[in-house]
Amino acid sequence: MSARPHSRALVGALTIVLCAACTGGAGAREADGGTHGARPGSAGVGDALFPKLGNGGYDVTGYRLDLDYTPDSNRLKGTARITARATSALSSFHLDLAGLHVRRTTVNGRAAEAERRGTELVLTPAGTLPKGRTFTTTVVYDGRPKTITDPDGSKEGWIQTDDGAVGLGEPTGSMAWFPGNNHPSDKAAYDITVTVPKGLTAVSNGELKRRENRGGRTAFHWHNGEPMASYLATVAVGDFDVHTTTTNGELPQYVAVDPDEAEGSTRVPDQVTEVTEWESRTFGRYPFSSTGAIVDHLPDLEYALETQTKPYFADAPDEQLLVHELAHQWFGNSVTPRAWKDMWLNEGFATYAEWLWEEDHDGRTADRIFRDFYDGTDDESGGIWDFPPADPPSAAKISDAPVYGRGAMVLHKLRQAVGDKAFFTILRTWVKEHRHANADTRQFIALSERISGKDLGKLFDVWLYGKGKPNKP
Repeated sequence: MSARPHSRALVGALTIVLCAACTGGAGAREADGGTHGARPGSAGVGDALFPKLGNGGYDVTGYRLDLDYTPDSNRLKGTARITARATSALSSFHLDLAGLHVRRTTVNGRAAEAERRGTELVLTPAGTLPKGRTFTTTVVYDGRPKTITDPDGSKEGWIQTDDGAVGLGEPTGSMAWFPGNNHPSDKAAYDITVTVPKGLTAVSNGELKRRENRGGRTAFHWHNGEPMASYLATVAVGDFDVHTTTTNGELPQYVAVDPDEAEGSTRVPDQVTEVTEWESRTFGRYPFSSTGAIVDHLPDLEYALETQTKPYFADAPDEQLLVHELAHQWFGNSVTPRAWKDMWLNEGFATYAEWLWEEDHDGRTADRIFRDFYDGTDDESGGIWDFPPADPPSAAKISDAPVYGRGAMVLHKLRQAVGDKAFFTILRTWVKEHRHANADTRQFIALSERISGKDLGKLFDVWLYGKGKPNKP
């Protein structure tokens, strides 16, 4: 998400393939071997801030969603296939799903019992699922997807617009429009096909592989081949002007702009190209197979979201907001925190990208911005000392000022301590070593000390974990 404002982001069948070698879903039993001691998979992965998000027992590797949406009735339907690996033998397992009516469930083609427990969908297959086996789950469901209110009061999930809708997922909203393992620690590839009334466009993550007419409707098939956390998945349906090009490095670029935002977005396609190329030079090779943006008309949303490959903007973005959300493609999207408490690894890094951009484009130096934050004279500096950026006190605080502004200050103090050469080596190594994976704060500190050859414990104790405003800037 962005600090200016926050950046976060059926009638039918959903088929889900889950692999049996990961915590949560396991392969459907074809023999008794490997099922000894089978137990129910857990509801939640034990995240300190969101204990009920995600599910134990499986690790999804691929979702295939086939959705059909009618804006006039706000009805969604779809089919999805998800592959995963299981870490234990399971007698049952959970999927996260908020609202919607579940009509039928199967596991490997055999009927499975389904039970709703709030936002948990508990599936009990006909036989226990042995560790280490791939299995396929089909969920048939229908209804009007929900808009979810976050702990901080913002809206996500499925949100209607004046000409369609958008699915936004940070931190919990993806479960409003598809069942899955809704936690950033479980990343997967996605294929999303969305069928909408003719004349509308459906935009999603990755590359548009196919567009076909189906009677009075049009189907858009999107493929996102690199691993993606569920909170970064999106579908935006509406009237869009589409701009396609490639960056100078021949990276495909897709920018969709709502006509109501066209006047303020005339430079957005060129800016996406410029920012993507600048950040590639600064942080290392762009981590995905395409870039772009979605500029919608939803002015009451009041945040942007770093949805993978195409950041979502509720209205025409300024240059700094583009810099912030595109920087998340490296910090947050490719390298994703294991748990929500490490949100500063997303937002502090994307905020510092803004500082570096300003420094490199004839604005204030990063050192001047740091001092303006410390002195409280920068417009974004309010509230940055409320809590340590690496220790948000509650789920409602993960998008607050310390995570953004003070998180960026931590990085500037690191840069001062190790020098520019080591600092930028740290950033590039971070995104290279953890490309498409999950990582945590402990690993970032260890990497910083390894590359710099310095003991940085005091620096991080004061600026990252310390309470209140440090005495010296």
